[in-house]
This record gives sequence, structure tokens and C-alpha cells, in this order.
Amino acid sequence: MAPRKKRKTASWKTAGWGLVLAALASLGIGGFGISGCDSSQMEGLARGLINPSNATTPTTNTAAQAGEKIRIASFNIQVFGTSKLAKPDAMQVLGQVIRQFDVVAIQEIRATDQTEMDQFLQWINTDGAAYSYVIGPRLGRTSSKEQYAFLYNTATIEVQPNSVYTAADPYDLLHREPLVASFRVRGNTASQPFSFTLINIHTDPDETDQELDALDDVYLSVRQAGTEDDVILLGDLNVDERHLGQMGQIPGITYTIAGQPTNTRGTKTYDNLLFHGPSTTEYTGSSGVLNLMSVYNLTMEQVLQISDHLPVWSEFSATESTPGTVAARP
Repeated sequence: MAPRKKRKTASWKTAGWGLVLAALASLGIGGFGISGCDSSQMEGLARGLINPSNATTPTTNTAAQAGEKIRIASFNIQVFGTSKLAKPDAMQVLGQVIRQFDVVAIQEIRATDQTEMDQFLQWINTDGAAYSYVIGPRLGRTSSKEQYAFLYNTATIEVQPNSVYTAADPYDLLHREPLVASFRVRGNTASQPFSFTLINIHTDPDETDQELDALDDVYLSVRQAGTEDDVILLGDLNVDERHLGQMGQIPGITYTIAGQPTNTRGTKTYDNLLFHGPSTTEYTGSSGVLNLMSVYNLTMEQVLQISDHLPVWSEFSATESTPGTVAARP
């Protein structure tokens, strides 16, 4: 592991990194939202999940039981808002995509109000699916603001109480501060259910070096803020696994997408999931990129109506392995 280089820009200090907690939208505080419907279970088999290691196709969970798996994904939907909602063919595919996974971190939401995410949920929850979401505030340095969200299947996953917040950025090193939320697998009664914290990020493509050199502090601060050792940073990093900066130099950090394009045109790797490998032993080793063209028999033009990114995913055990201890800062 290469030594961590000295930061040239202002650095967060552990004591100065105050995490800004926000209540869930059911309390109406802090600009966060949570929504859902009380449908029963999600639809049939997932298909077309491309696994770089063994090309297996996981099946869709209904209620996670002991020994089963969950799938966590990230998807930059590219300027999601009114215009995309007006494309029923694209929205139908988007609904089917989300139903492939238990939790999906969404980037680049540019909705004018929360009703647009509620409409998205209606597309997802056809045929009895039961997804809900949590969403962060509008962020950005220009008039073009973006939001992060987590969509999750309530039949398999629950949000841990009072766990949704936006991380502070006291030195303004990030264009869009990450959205953090903690989750737990439902329906697992035989042993301890897998619990985990997700950090949702979309870096600015013009400042990836600075932002990735700040995200290591974000990641370590989130780990040290609580007792959860399974912390996963995921999203649109705008770099491949070889250019993760100081984020990639955290001892034990691992990535799950390597050598696979994640943009729709198949030319770049932008999206990934990263976590502390020695702690998150629930990772099964299965990860991949969902190829929308082959799975849904679409043309390149049709896929580009959906997004210029493809969903990336990783699979984890639904039960906790040997619980770890929050790692000390290296």
C-alpha cells in the first residue's frame, strides 16, 4: 500500500468534521424526504446481472432469510426530473432496473419538487413491489442543483432510525456533500441481520483529484462517528479504480468494479463501490455492471434516453459475519 501523501489543500480534522444530522422527512425537518407505499412484495426473477468473476445471475429477494444475499447498487440517472418522467419507455425500464436490487444509491436528481420522486416510485412499485426512498437536499455551487437519494425494497431492507444525514463540508472541498444513511436487512430471524452504512457521492469531473483527496476524510469520519464497521462509499466518482487518490490509499480499502466500463458508451469506468475489506466480510465477491442494451434489448440511442451511466452492483450476505470493530484512523 502506497504511503498517504501530505495534503496540499485544507484538510478536515476529526474534531472539526461535525456531521450534520437531519431527521427523516416523515418529521418534516431538514429538507429530507421519505416516501413509500404499502404494497406486498417485489416482482419475479432478476436477470442480466453481469458478473465479471463468474457471470452468475442472482435472483431477486422477497424477504431476506438466513443464508441469503442482498444486492446494493449505484446508478447515476443523468438529470432525472420532469423531462425523464415524460418518457414512459425510459421510465418503464428504470422501474425494472431498480427492482433488480435491494438498495440503490441514485445520483443526479434534478427534480423541481418531491412529487417527481413519488412519481418515480409509482413506476417502480408496479405489480406489487414495495420500494421507498430517502432523499437529501438540493446541493451545488451553481443554479443547477442536484439531490442524492437511496431507493430500497421495504420487503428486504429497513432504514435505521435517525441515520440519514448530509455530511458537512467545512472547507468547501466538495461540490455536493455526500448523503449518508444506515440500513439493516429485514426478515432475518436465524442470526444477526446485516447492517451497513452507505455514503452516496457524485464528484465533480473537473475537480476529481481534490474531491477524492477529501473523501478519505469523509469516509473515515463516518466510520468513527458511530459503531457501524460496514461502511460503503458508492456513486459516480468520475474516475476508475486506478485513480482514487487518497481515498484509494486508506489501508484495507477495496473496490468492486475494475476494468469494466460503466458509462453507456462503454468507454470509461466512472462508478464504483468501495469499503474496508477486512471489516466488510459480508461481501460475497460478486459484482458487476448491468448492461441495459443486452438485458432490455435496447439500442444505444434508447439507453442514452435513460442515462449516460449504467448501474453498478455488489452482493452481500444478508446476515452479519463476525462483527468487527470500527477501525482506527490510519
